[in-house]
Amino acid sequence: MTNKLKVAVVFNETITDYPQRNDIKAADLGFKPYFDIEESNPLEEFESLVTVLNKIGFDAYSINILDNIEVLIEELNNRKPDIVFNFIEIYNDNARLEMNVAGVLDLLQIPFTGSGPVVLANCQNKTFVKRLLKSAGLPTPDFLFFDKNNFEFDNCLNFPLIVKPAFEDASTGIENESIVADEQALITRLKYVYTEHDQPALVEEFIDGRELNVSIMGNENPVVFPISEIDFSKMPKNLFNIVSYQAKWEPEHEAYHKTRPICPAKLPKEVTEKVKEIALKAYKLMEVRDYARVDIRLTKDFKPYILEVNPNPHIDEGVGFMRSADAYGLPYEEALRKIIMLAYERKVNN
Repeated sequence: MTNKLKVAVVFNETITDYPQRNDIKAADLGFKPYFDIEESNPLEEFESLVTVLNKIGFDAYSINILDNIEVLIEELNNRKPDIVFNFIEIYNDNARLEMNVAGVLDLLQIPFTGSGPVVLANCQNKTFVKRLLKSAGLPTPDFLFFDKNNFEFDNCLNFPLIVKPAFEDASTGIENESIVADEQALITRLKYVYTEHDQPALVEEFIDGRELNVSIMGNENPVVFPISEIDFSKMPKNLFNIVSYQAKWEPEHEAYHKTRPICPAKLPKEVTEKVKEIALKAYKLMEVRDYARVDIRLTKDFKPYILEVNPNPHIDEGVGFMRSADAYGLPYEEALRKIIMLAYERKVNN
């Protein structure tokens, strides 16, 4: 059955002409790069994924919706895929509309990979997630929610604090300046979030420690992959030990090269078991579907604190989720097949 499944790889990239960055010189950066400094081309990455899917037996093709939902509907009605591999993370430059596209797929009754619209909406609301975690007795840093233009701070949190846009993901809005050490710096950063991101802010106590990523796959009996750690040991003193936007997405920034992965993370056995346990509980609590990544900070005395639950995390080969899958013994191609078949099972069972 697998080799007959038609899979539409659906994404939204409005930039279609990516310049080549061969002019970047390592010597001009002011530090020694650890990773490739060439910026990726998402269009090429999606086409490469389609090639892999066809190679392993699927009838795969790509759809770039170009910020036009009518393109998606027309393509799906005309080509009638069995499964949509859903990579939509933003629509009309608004990450909060990610859930709406998933809602369209639901209305069209086409099975798609990853979480449904309600879960995507819930997980993107960082404050809502933290309230649920607290109510379930799961550890997460103490926090406050600041509505736009609210600057009143009642000193119920301990500095340093970290200030985040309340409805973003992929580290958007998280920078070195997000860590604040006093009330004046807090107000300055709140103003920045209100102005630059046009949304409320989540403020939480900054956990100074290690950062762990726990990747999980499955529905009825989800599997927790080996824990991956972000190694901050090479981070310069002028940068906080955080996975900032620059660390994730800007190859010319030093933080990008000083946040290095270690998988499996070197942890005591009992700590590994505890971290996996709370990550799995968070995965089930948020009713995530198919695959996700739970981000956790670990204090120096091995106390874990859940930061976020990330449905539909990036699944580029050899990094992030797929690095942990490989450490578990699930190669890239087989992990892709598994994600697709988890979605297909919903079609079969409905």
